[in-house]
Amino acid sequence: MNPELIFILNLASTWYMVGLIWMVQLVHYPLFAKVGKQDYETYQRLHQQLTSIAVGPAMLVEAFSSVLMGIYPIDGIPPSVIFSGIGLVFVIWISTAALQVPCHGKLNHGYDKPTHQFLVNSNWIRTIAWSARGVLVGWVAWKLITG
Repeated sequence: MNPELIFILNLASTWYMVGLIWMVQLVHYPLFAKVGKQDYETYQRLHQQLTSIAVGPAMLVEAFSSVLMGIYPIDGIPPSVIFSGIGLVFVIWISTAALQVPCHGKLNHGYDKPTHQFLVNSNWIRTIAWSARGVLVGWVAWKLITG
């Protein structure tokens, strides 16, 4: 396997998710409160279906390429950086499965202000973790470019 190609996949998928999570955190999730009762259940179901298409492949590529970076390391990149990145992927996936997905499940049955607020607040875990991954992979890119 080519460690540089693995890294490029990781860099691209991570930064795609960094941009997406900030848009979700600052724009998309807050607007859930403005949908209206009549259309909310349909909106929430469509949101989950369409978001899965936009997010699922990138999250899988990011997770898979992160693990591969641990197996096929790039010379000169400390293992602590690689394994910190893998750890952040675990944080993101655990937060998604344990916090955000259950909130969406509840919201499928109609808008609920406390659930919505918990979703917005708990999503900061993923926003911060993906941002930290962005910094980490940015640092690796800088190291590779500057030697």
